[in-house]
Amino acid sequence: MPRTRGRRGTQLSDYLTKYETIRMRREEGILEVAFHTEGGPLRWGRVPHAEIEEAFLNIARDRENKVVIMTGTGSEFSGPLADPATNPQHHKMSSGEWEVISWEMRNILMHLLAIEVPMISAVNGPAVRHAELPIMCDVVLAAEEALFQDSAHFIAGLVPGDGVHVAFQLAMGYNRARYFLLTGQTLTARDAKVAGLVNEVVPRHLLLPRAWEIARSIALQPEFNRRYARMLLTDLLRRQMRELQPYGLALEGLALPYPSDND
Repeated sequence: MPRTRGRRGTQLSDYLTKYETIRMRREEGILEVAFHTEGGPLRWGRVPHAEIEEAFLNIARDRENKVVIMTGTGSEFSGPLADPATNPQHHKMSSGEWEVISWEMRNILMHLLAIEVPMISAVNGPAVRHAELPIMCDVVLAAEEALFQDSAHFIAGLVPGDGVHVAFQLAMGYNRARYFLLTGQTLTARDAKVAGLVNEVVPRHLLLPRAWEIARSIALQPEFNRRYARMLLTDLLRRQMRELQPYGLALEGLALPYPSDND
C-alpha cells in the first residue's frame, strides 16, 4: 500500500488566532506578525514572554511562510520603559521561577533564528523593551518616531545577559554596544541607522507599505533561494547566540537575590 503523506510541519490554522498578544495575517505567503496588548502597544510581561517563544517556533515550522514581517501596534513597538523598582533585582524569586524565564528567553531568540525565511522588522515607534528582536531581522525599517533602548537590564539593575549582549555587539560593533548597554543610551531612528541597527527610516504611514513592498520582492525568489540565504546570513548570529546566550543568562541569574530555602 502507498504510504500516506502527513502534514508538512505546522499549518497557519494551528496558531493564527492562538495568542492573546500577537495578531497575524498572511497574504501571498507573507506573514505579518504584530505585537500588541489589548489592541494597543505591547506591554512586556509574562504573557507575551511565553507567547512569543511559542509563536516563533510555530512560524518556523510552517513551510507555507515565504517572508515574515514583524511590527508593533499603535505608537510604540514595545514597552513600557523598565522601572527599576519592579525589576526582579528588587523582588526575590525562586531559582525555579528564574529557570522558566531564562528557558523562555533562550527559546525566544533561538526560535526566531530558526525561522528559515527572510524576516523584515517594521519598527513603528519606541522599542525600549527587547529591542534586540527587531534588530535581529534581516531588513530593519524604522518609522521616524522610533527609538531604541535597552531599558530593562543594566540601568534597571540586571546583567544584560539574555542575548542583548550578543545581538547588539554583532549589529553595532563592540564599543558602541557596550556603551549602549551600560548607559541605557536612547537612539533615535536616524541615530540607529548611523549605528548600523536600521536600514531605512521612513514616515510612519509608509512603514508597513514599504515592508510589504520589500517582502513581495523577496517572495518572488525560489523557495530554496529564500530559505538558504536566510540560513546562511544568520549563521554567525545563530552560532554566537547558541554559544554565548546561556552563559549570559547564567550570569544574569547569579546576580539575582534568591530567597533562601528557609524563607
